[in-house]
Amino acid sequence: MIDWAKLRADFPILNQQVHGKPLVYLDNAATSQKPRSVIDALVHYYECDNANVHRGIHELSNRSTTAFESARTRTAKFINAKSADEIIFTRGTTEGINLVAATWGAKNLKAGDVILLTDLEHHSNLVPWQMIAQRTGAKIAYIPVTNDEGTLDLSQLDSLLTSQVKLLSMVHISNSMGTVNPVAELCARAKKLGIVTLVDGAQSAGHLPVDVQAIGCDFLAFSGHKICGPTGIGVLWGRPEILETMPPYQGGGEMILSVGYQKTEFKHAPHRFEAGTPDISGPIGLHAAMDYLDAIGRENIWKHDQELAAYATEKLSALKNIRIFGPKQNRAGLVSFLLKDVHAHDVVTLADQGGVALRGGHHCTQPLMHKLGVESTARASFYFYNTKAEVDVFIEVIKEIQKFFAQ
Repeated sequence: MIDWAKLRADFPILNQQVHGKPLVYLDNAATSQKPRSVIDALVHYYECDNANVHRGIHELSNRSTTAFESARTRTAKFINAKSADEIIFTRGTTEGINLVAATWGAKNLKAGDVILLTDLEHHSNLVPWQMIAQRTGAKIAYIPVTNDEGTLDLSQLDSLLTSQVKLLSMVHISNSMGTVNPVAELCARAKKLGIVTLVDGAQSAGHLPVDVQAIGCDFLAFSGHKICGPTGIGVLWGRPEILETMPPYQGGGEMILSVGYQKTEFKHAPHRFEAGTPDISGPIGLHAAMDYLDAIGRENIWKHDQELAAYATEKLSALKNIRIFGPKQNRAGLVSFLLKDVHAHDVVTLADQGGVALRGGHHCTQPLMHKLGVESTARASFYFYNTKAEVDVFIEVIKEIQKFFAQ
């Protein structure tokens, strides 16, 4: 049995008041809070080991390089990659997807090719493909969602997976709906047709066990700041046979074997894609975060998150004049909703006065919002340090907001 309430003590930021009320942080889909062990790892690096990696031979540089590359090895284990050489450090999910679009996409896509996405995509898995489509003449198609539940209409998949499709890129868990997509099934169907696949794991990597070999994708990207790690660090995993065919993403130091005045020879992956001085402290903090999460067990975190989301959905469903988005079954740890005649921003602003941190807006899924006929939603997103008591506070705050606007 895990004492979830006790784990809260590992997060210094949670022990505070906002507007005179105890903080109830329910904006975890945007960014998670950081445990003391992650903060300590960052402090230790800057106090004891701060030096540039790979290029030096003095003691501090050796320590820094060892810690940096140990984080790469730890990341491979975190997602069950075969080798640390398959792990590219990025600034986050967004940069990872942009890297694939700008390198693999620029090399392999041409006029008439199709990039297949889903209606659920975050802008970070949509805009880069629009940009490369404009450059190459490729087109974009979408697997549609069915209704407010946000589940994909897979009955259309056979007609969408045509010979023109070169890439299927999809979100694992929707940040605005809580939908959990059957990524392994989709990757398997795409693989039979020779279609390259990318999975956006931003909302899944820190909440449930993610196994790139079991999923069967060709690329997977996720962000450190959503899994209790630092901001500004992310991971792109890729199959080595594909990574070796991709040109560099950026040019500069660190990613070269040799440079002449007229020609440069580049390193193999992953260093080919990591130009310049990297974010060294980021992977070190990420390493600590992965250790922390796996000590709890992501399968336990997943169960806890789902229980909180189901509890919150049940309580919200009992209210009048509310529209709830997302699947009724197998919902991830978040719930999006709208109160009748109340803008989502007003909900979030008033909730903040009650100490409850929510998110309001289009959640970087504007096309999805428009398809659902709304401009925005309010969203509560949960993590393992949240409790049912906090959900109760959230529900009471929503009731008070409804009373305020009913006056």
